[in-house]
Amino acid sequence: MHSIRFQFLAFISVIMLVLLILLNILPIASSRDLVFEEKRDSLSSQAAVIASSLSGLERLSQESITEVLRILDITGFSRMVVTDAEGTVLYDDGGRTGVTTELEDILTALSGKTVFRSLFADSAFSSAYAMPVSSQGSTRGAVYLTEYDTERARIILDIQSEIRVMSVTLVLIVLVVAVIIFNLLLRRMQELVRSMRIVAGGDYSHRLAVRGQDELAELGNEFNLLTQRLDETERQRRRFVSDASHELKTPLASIRLLADSIVQSENIDMDTAREFVTDIGNEAERLQRTTEKLLDLSRLDDGVQVLPEPVDVKQVSLDALVMLRPLAEEKQVKIRSELAEGCVVMANTDDMFHIIFNLTENAVKYNVPGGSVRLILKGDEEHIYLTVEDTGIGIPEEDRLNIFSRFYRVDKARSREAGGSGLGLSIVHDAVLAHGGTIAVGQNKPQGSRFIVSFPRPTSEETGI
Repeated sequence: MHSIRFQFLAFISVIMLVLLILLNILPIASSRDLVFEEKRDSLSSQAAVIASSLSGLERLSQESITEVLRILDITGFSRMVVTDAEGTVLYDDGGRTGVTTELEDILTALSGKTVFRSLFADSAFSSAYAMPVSSQGSTRGAVYLTEYDTERARIILDIQSEIRVMSVTLVLIVLVVAVIIFNLLLRRMQELVRSMRIVAGGDYSHRLAVRGQDELAELGNEFNLLTQRLDETERQRRRFVSDASHELKTPLASIRLLADSIVQSENIDMDTAREFVTDIGNEAERLQRTTEKLLDLSRLDDGVQVLPEPVDVKQVSLDALVMLRPLAEEKQVKIRSELAEGCVVMANTDDMFHIIFNLTENAVKYNVPGGSVRLILKGDEEHIYLTVEDTGIGIPEEDRLNIFSRFYRVDKARSREAGGSGLGLSIVHDAVLAHGGTIAVGQNKPQGSRFIVSFPRPTSEETGI
């Protein structure tokens, strides 16, 4: 396979070759054509003067023709020939050596037509013009002029030589500049490829040094953004694996410790054994909740799409509130709801239940005794809005950007006491985005938190309602 350097140089060389050919052909051809036109006009006017002067003679003879040409004083031609109507040569100045007379041109002129020929060859312009000598509508003879011009030819050849030198010089300069520029571009491309290989080797912290403002610089910036995302994703993955291992290890360790305590206690009473078994059940339940949430996140990460269906958000909200009433009574928290009718979205019923349940559950868990939670559902022509407000501990400003990260807890000690895994808001966030919605978090005055979820309102064609 040919390298890109070879292909580039071959491409530039072909272009330069074409330009070199054009530069050496077009100017010379144009100059030659201009000289041809000038020769035509000059010979035509001179032949017309001679023919007009000869047409006034009573009889064409060598003496009369010579006298007329002497009076006209026409010089500068390589050869001048005058014939009568039968083609007999009456006047011929002999011309220069090597200059020939085309009999066919004279015969054409005797038939009443003019003939012009011009040829650029052998470093000279060889031109000929034949014209009939007419009088009272009849042809009395013909005038034949030839010219052999080396001066004009020399000028054109000198110009051609200069153009060739300039063309070759220009091509060499262009090739050198092209090679230099291409090597600079190639070096930048090689740096990009080298950086790709470094990142492919697992070093996501590597960044490419970007120079300039061209397309390669833009590509380098995009590469750095990509590696930055990969670096962040890798850090999140490692943190996720570490946190998941820790979350699963803690209840497992507790279960093992409680089981060992039961086994090693020879005279354990029934009440103590029942207490240990109850604790084991609680830890197992906690382990099960964490595992289920990890499976939910895995499903959302894999992009497993469930066929969307019309979901009545009010009904799903009522179902979630029924499940949360016992927890609210235990935490001494009042739940109030303001649910508008006709709030339908295209989603998955289970995902919508998880969204409402997790947001409301967190609002209850992280509240204060005697606090309250308010669930508001409303809509407009374009969107459906679900708002969950509480009067709990609130979320500090510096933590709001991270609360949707997996295993992130604002108050880690209190979160563990409440049985939180740090996965609920991650599931909510990913589920909302999966169904084309948005979620935002803010403060609830004078204290507490407010989560606002927005979904696009579907059209009647989408819902079939």
